[in-house]
Amino acid sequence: MTIHHLVETAPGTAASGDAGRLQALVRRDQLEAVRGSVLTAIPVNMLLGLASVLVAFQSGHGRAGMIWYAASTGANLLRIGLCRAACPGLVLTAETAPAMAAAASRSVEGHLRASTLAALLSGLVWAFLPLLCAGYTSPQTLFYLTITCGITAGAVTHGTAYARIPLSFIVLPLLSVAFCLFAAGGFDRVCLSACVLLYLAALSRTAFQSEAGFREASRLKNDATALARSRAEAQASANALVDEMRWRATHDDLTGLLNRAGFIQQAETRLDAGTACLLLLDLDGFKSVNDVYGHQTGDRVLVEVARRLRAALPPGGLAARLGGDEFAVLYDPAATGLPYETLAAALIAAVAQPFDGFDEARLGVSIGVHAEPEPDLMAMLSCADEALYASKAAGRNRFRLFDVGLRDRLEMRRDLERDLSHALVENALEVWFQPIYALDARTLVGLEALVRWHHPRLGWIAPPDLIAAAAMAGLTESLLRFILDQVCRMMQILSVQGRGTVRVAMNVSPREMAQIPVDEIVIARLGALGLPSAQLEIEITEETALDLGAVQGKLQALSRAGIRVALDDFGIGYSSLSSLRQLRADRIKIDRSFVTGLSTCDDKRGLVLAVLGLGNLLGLEVVAEGVESQEDLQTLQAMGCPFLQGYHLGRPMPVQALETTVLVAPQAAVA
Repeated sequence: MTIHHLVETAPGTAASGDAGRLQALVRRDQLEAVRGSVLTAIPVNMLLGLASVLVAFQSGHGRAGMIWYAASTGANLLRIGLCRAACPGLVLTAETAPAMAAAASRSVEGHLRASTLAALLSGLVWAFLPLLCAGYTSPQTLFYLTITCGITAGAVTHGTAYARIPLSFIVLPLLSVAFCLFAAGGFDRVCLSACVLLYLAALSRTAFQSEAGFREASRLKNDATALARSRAEAQASANALVDEMRWRATHDDLTGLLNRAGFIQQAETRLDAGTACLLLLDLDGFKSVNDVYGHQTGDRVLVEVARRLRAALPPGGLAARLGGDEFAVLYDPAATGLPYETLAAALIAAVAQPFDGFDEARLGVSIGVHAEPEPDLMAMLSCADEALYASKAAGRNRFRLFDVGLRDRLEMRRDLERDLSHALVENALEVWFQPIYALDARTLVGLEALVRWHHPRLGWIAPPDLIAAAAMAGLTESLLRFILDQVCRMMQILSVQGRGTVRVAMNVSPREMAQIPVDEIVIARLGALGLPSAQLEIEITEETALDLGAVQGKLQALSRAGIRVALDDFGIGYSSLSSLRQLRADRIKIDRSFVTGLSTCDDKRGLVLAVLGLGNLLGLEVVAEGVESQEDLQTLQAMGCPFLQGYHLGRPMPVQALETTVLVAPQAAVA
């Protein structure tokens, strides 16, 4: 690599631009060398001139000698002044900008030309030296010839950098000598004149050879300097890249906070050195901001939240964005004197401040706090996450400390995660079925499959806890396949009994719908068993509408296959009329919170009537869940609710109990 690699030029002019920059640098070196050699040679020049004047005085030419010496001194002072004059070109380097480099190059060339002219002027003065010795015919001729030869040889010897300057100085004096000797006549003088011309030619050749050698040495020096600089810059660039990659590996690009990897790395170091308190933060309402205002606004919110966290962070604390809208703060309460309650309240207040671009109170934060020592950071994160989950369940803008109750719940969840795989293999799980009746509360029209697990130590496990354990253990698909198999067996039983019109419904959580190919699994299983798809119903919750992009294609595939879709817990979720259609729902189930106590609450009756009207308008079947009393049943019947489900009509029961009660006769009453 040479100096031209450091110069940015257009592709078509790269070679010429690089060569020009190198030429300018060599010229700069020549000027520096010329200045040094001239300043060294001038004192010698003046001393030899003074000696010539003294000889002139001795030979009776003192007046002419003084005039000549004055002219010589003037020329020398001019040359000294040029050597000491400021020259912008001497600061030229490989990094100089192209425009400045061009100006610097012109400055160098100007100074070299001026120095050449000054040397020519000095040489012209020395060309008049024969006036002091009668044209080299006086007895002092030998002295003046010696002086002239010495000073011209010295000029070439010192002026190796730039041949034009020594040549400009020596040509006129030597031609003057040759001319005077030739004019004086005589064989010896003519021969000596010829020798002077040969001497001039030899000095000229030596001057050009010396300049060529100097230029090559300068070029090699600048190339070596450029190579060293280029290597240094490459090393610096590589180090900067390594630093940036190291930073990116441990920091979040969007907010500049630590990322999960960086947080774990630094937090583990802090934990080894002492105790710490961990706070996990999850923004409330952030998905709504993304959906309503767009992801760019969401990103700006995350950046602003990160800024507010930094501002509220205690001295020596760590802040990180773990992913999405989840953040973490780690600090030492003992060292800072700041209780976790105070910090959590400050963080909630900071996030609750208005954000530019949308209305107040849209965004909040829930915080899970872990303040007790744990064996490692991952255990702390797990505990704080459990506290965060409990905080979000209690409502927005709250914090919850991980306590004994949460520890018991966490240990229970871990037990469930550990034991669930064995339970699935050993068929320890059961699927019970709850009947769904027509308006007369006697005609069986459907069954809802509900998974049950009686843990040998923990007893009956609630379905939400079971589903969450399956998700954490990576058994979501296995659990779905198990429930589907039990549902298919029930469909076979109904077909054998001639109840093929009774539909069997199975619940699919939003997590299952989003993460696994529910449509492919269900359609393939029905096809393998030869079961009618119209007899199966998939129940989803309104929460599924929050991620329509991930589930809409699957719901459409199920609908095209003839499998019905029911929207469970209708009225307490997030769906709109448009998403109701996009979810491909055939049936909506009124949530039990609107049904239980219906007979004594006018508001609930109004809501139920509204849902019934919506069902009629959109052509959707409506099922009322949570029918718990005869009064509620009669109220629903009076309203004309077509389908009914609840403990008053029939509780969930195992298959054997179902066969001996509900399925014992085609139209058995179970009220």
